Order: sequence, then structure tokens, then C-alpha cells
Amino acid sequence: MSQETMEWLNVNTLIGFTDRRGNAWHYRIELQELESNHYNGPVPVADILRRLFNFTVDEAPIYVQNADGYFVQVPGRKAMVTSDSADVLGIFKGGYQGHQYQEWLLENIAILIDDSELGIGSAGLLRNRAQAWVSIEMPENITTPEGVEFRPNLTATTSFDGSLATTFKRHRIDIVCDNTREMALAETGQQFKVKHTRYSNLRITDAREALQIVHTMSDDFAAEIKKLCEWKVSDTEFAAHLTIMLPEPDEESSKTALTRWDNKRGEIINLYNNDPRVAPWKGTAFGVAQAYNTWQHHFATVRKGVPRAVRNMENTLNGKMGAQDAEVLTVLAGVTA
Repeated sequence: MSQETMEWLNVNTLIGFTDRRGNAWHYRIELQELESNHYNGPVPVADILRRLFNFTVDEAPIYVQNADGYFVQVPGRKAMVTSDSADVLGIFKGGYQGHQYQEWLLENIAILIDDSELGIGSAGLLRNRAQAWVSIEMPENITTPEGVEFRPNLTATTSFDGSLATTFKRHRIDIVCDNTREMALAETGQQFKVKHTRYSNLRITDAREALQIVHTMSDDFAAEIKKLCEWKVSDTEFAAHLTIMLPEPDEESSKTALTRWDNKRGEIINLYNNDPRVAPWKGTAFGVAQAYNTWQHHFATVRKGVPRAVRNMENTLNGKMGAQDAEVLTVLAGVTA
């Protein structure tokens, strides 16, 4: 059963700047325990340490019982275990190097935040605390001349279950629909990764150069939106794009597959033509990208027991959402060439 229940999200995530973006979808006052997990301004570092990252994940040997009934240590393997509850988050080879949440997500983020206008917008734990993230944001929403309101966002994430390398990645949160989208057009400077190896080290100068986060996020995102809005897409080109992205199943496909294809196609068309989160930019590449991204965030099937917002966050952290955004624009470039 997934750990990310409504109770989990109301205790193990902290959401900032709610005076600008509103409450998170999961907010339930009756589940807030002794204090709210929502903040009008930035999330205080001290609260993240006290409420979320108040434990370490330590190495522990692994033992198995042999034929004689004795326990012997497994060579070359180790477990990563929480200091407070002894939960095993992952099992790895000897060369694995864990990246503590306090150091890699908070202390390194503090180094990157050298602009007083930036603050922590959210932080959280997923997968029974085996994954964690911290994001930094600007305090004010930004609205482009094209009418797109967004918040630049840099997310730092890591894991102790092998699912994520330590990653610093920038995104954009679209306020109108609370979607998270990466800079799909950027060829460089999107992210910086550090593997969990014995000699891993975050070279903060390299990270800052790769991400260009402090003074360029807003300008870069605004430039991307401008480019996408100036990229015109006719109805014929949109239809051709849809055919490539969602080819009709063959005659041997099941009725379920046909129904799923027909529903998805209809939902994307409706988003593109009628939904206020997308339709204002119909006829542009931004509108096309927004239609697919909004469908992925709000309509795509979610496996049983996993809240949609958790699935969206995991897809953002592991790069699946960015890959999907990039595919939409790559196909569109071929259609409109």
C-alpha cells in the first residue's frame, strides 16, 4: 500500500508561498496535526530540519542465516537504514554512497540561494522517506506578455532506494493549472546530477554554471514561452500531430485499448479547444504543449493506491515529465516544418 496517503501528504510535505499560489490540492485542516504544513511565505529551513529531515540514513551490514542456523554477513552488500525507526530504505553494493538529505538538499541549496528574493517553496518525503526533495522559488508569480502566469522553480532531489540520482533541476509551475513543466527547448543548463558513488561530490560552481539559476530562470522561461507562443500551429497541423502522437490501434486491438485511445484523443482535443488552462493559446506550440502536459497531469491513469499528485511529483523528479514534454515539441517541429 502506498505511503503517500492524504495523512502522509499533510504531515510529510511542507508547502510555501501559498499567498501567491493557494493551498496544495491535498490540504485538509483536520489532518494537519498540531501545526499546518502550509506557509504564506517561504518554508523556513529550521522547520524542514525539525519536521522532515530530523533523521539520518546510515549504513548497516546485511546478514543471512546459513544451513547451520548461524547468521553470516553478506560480503560486498550493505543496507541503508533510518536512524530513528530502523526502516531499510535500500540495499546496495559496497561502493554506494548515500547523500544525506540535510547536507545535499538543504545545505547545498542554501549555498545556491545567494539572492535574497529566493526562498524554499516546498519540501517533502516520498516512498516511506526513501525519496526527498526541496525546491526554491521566487516569491512573486511572473506573468508574460502572452498572458502566461508562472513560477520559476529549482528542485533538488535525492533518494536512498536507488530510484534517483542526486539531481538539481529547474522547472516552471504554471499557476493556471498547477502543472510542472521543464524547459523543453533548452539544449543545455537544465539539470545537474551527482551519482551515489564513493567519490561523489557536488561541485557547486559547476552546478551553478549548469543551472544558471539565480538570475536567469525568469528570463529564460519567459523567452521560452514567447518562442512557443510565436510558433504558429494550424488546425491541420494539430490534427497531424495528434495522429502521430496517438496512432489509431490496429483492428486486432481489444475494445479496452480502442476505448482508451478514443477517450485520450477526445480529452486532448477538448483541452486544446475549450479548456481555460489551454484554449487561450490555441493555434500555438504553447497551446499544443499545454494540452498534452495538462492531460498528463490531470487525466492520465494512475496506478491504484498512488495519489495523482504523488505520481506527478515522481515523474517530475525522475525526468519522465520532461521527456514527454520534449517528445511533444519534437513531433510538432516535424509537422510544422
